[in-house]
Amino acid sequence: MKSRVLFLLRFYLLTVAVFMVAKWGFMLCNHAEASFSFGDMMEVWWHGLSLDLSTALYFFALPFLMMMAGMWLTLPKWLVKSYYAFLSIAFALAFVSDTSMYAFWHFKLDAAWLQYLETPTEAMASVTTGYLVMRALVVIILTILLFLSYNRVVGMPAFKRGTWKELMFYVVLLPLIVIGIRGGLGESTTNTGQAYYSQNQFLNHSAVNPIFSFFYSMTHQLDDQSQYQFFETEECEQMTQGVYTTESVHGDTLLTTDRPNVLVILMEGAGEQFVDAMPHLQELKKQGVYFSRCYANSWRTDRGTVCALSGYPSFPNTSVMKIPEKSSTLPSVALSLQQQGYKTNYLYGGDINFTNMRSYLIATGWEHLMSMSDYPLGEQRTSQWGVRDDITFATVYQWISQADHNTHHLWGYSTLSSHEPWDVPVKKLDDEVENSFCYLDDCLFDFVSKLKATPQWNNLLIVITSDHGIVHGKIDHMTPLQMNHIPMLWLGGAVREPRVIDVLCNQSDLPATLLGQLHLNHDAYTFSRDVLSKTYTKPTVVHNFNNVQWICDSTGHVLYDFDLKRITINESPDAERLERLDKAMIQLTTEDLQKR
Repeated sequence: MKSRVLFLLRFYLLTVAVFMVAKWGFMLCNHAEASFSFGDMMEVWWHGLSLDLSTALYFFALPFLMMMAGMWLTLPKWLVKSYYAFLSIAFALAFVSDTSMYAFWHFKLDAAWLQYLETPTEAMASVTTGYLVMRALVVIILTILLFLSYNRVVGMPAFKRGTWKELMFYVVLLPLIVIGIRGGLGESTTNTGQAYYSQNQFLNHSAVNPIFSFFYSMTHQLDDQSQYQFFETEECEQMTQGVYTTESVHGDTLLTTDRPNVLVILMEGAGEQFVDAMPHLQELKKQGVYFSRCYANSWRTDRGTVCALSGYPSFPNTSVMKIPEKSSTLPSVALSLQQQGYKTNYLYGGDINFTNMRSYLIATGWEHLMSMSDYPLGEQRTSQWGVRDDITFATVYQWISQADHNTHHLWGYSTLSSHEPWDVPVKKLDDEVENSFCYLDDCLFDFVSKLKATPQWNNLLIVITSDHGIVHGKIDHMTPLQMNHIPMLWLGGAVREPRVIDVLCNQSDLPATLLGQLHLNHDAYTFSRDVLSKTYTKPTVVHNFNNVQWICDSTGHVLYDFDLKRITINESPDAERLERLDKAMIQLTTEDLQKR
């Protein structure tokens, strides 16, 4: 037993060590891409360790099964050595490819390189023969070094009949391996975003295990976007002309200043369907600028967050947040205001590694992140999802009330408690779902009331909206006008006067509208419209889910199913035109995503 257990331990530790050494090799070979210190190299090791530990378990699984079989069978040495050879070749190819291609791609090794195998001549045209020969030699040398390391450090186990004690050891170890591969027992599973920690993207990329990145991307590739090709490019552009405008033209302003401190609150699932459960929010609408016809782009938090903060559309079968090489290219309110000297902070009371949220936020300009791991276990982390809203609202209040008056600030905050299992500390309504929104409403009102008593209120703009609506009662995806209708409210001392903006808009229009009010350029937000601008002449909103897209304009709305290839909801006398526009908009946006 001892021989086999030590064999497994040596194999696992060596594999982790190989991953760690490869990180430094990656950094040193790409030192021209960014400057870094020895301290940075140590931080890359530390922040990438959890991903390395998990990835090593994938390759540990086969030796583990071999050792179990070795309790009864004498396995041939060539079988173990063949596995060493396979790992050595695979690791060498991955490390050299990742390190070499980073200078061209500026993102980690992923499944995208497979497309170049279809056209190798074009791919090789970008480099010299000497470049290819040198990399091939490095792969061969590295393969030999890795094979010798496994052969000598790990060696060969002794195959002799095992005991029941050893069998029980393997039985206990098996679920631990599965948990380790998954990344723990929490809601989030292992993903590349958990290694992100810095505003320097090179350091984040250095921390990501390239082998994990490759296999992760294979299981999270963009769905086939060719299904959304309906028109020739010129025809598509002609149909969507005027729908997406990036220029702000208006004479008045909603604000008393063009440089307020800004707080963006994304309320979890808080659609307008819950107006009765949220009476305080209805009162607050009378005190600020209320956009009465705002609609969510999508039905999930990861997608709605990208829409609201980056002004980027959602997609029927793809989450941009889950694809770091795409999400890192997006503009964002944080990046735009950071360029104006704003300090940026974001708080999410749940697991910020969930759906790659961490990598998205860091890549798009949020400097300081706080999540449930920053709160102590026990009293403050009592919810299944993380930290209750009353506690996180208190944190945001502390941030704002203690903010430096000489610095501009942008704060972002995603609430949490109005999410199943609807675990809130109060019981005001019988319906547990509505009760959770009533709790959120109380937390929000208490938060705003306390802020009004602080000097920071005078220069504060609070933007309150939702990440998406939810299915509840008789409201579901087949009642899109009700389910997708979400609040958008601007509050604070920086608001000039209460107003109702009765114009059709998406949550993705928030960045352009906000930046327009701050007199800042928003050309980078291709699909975000300043809905207060005179250029916004074709108010149109979309919402998509599960290969379906809903579109609504002044004539009505239709829901088009791309699988069935037909309209399934028709509430417009101009349905044929809306269907064509719906198709043109999804074609335009998916083409943009493919190019990023």
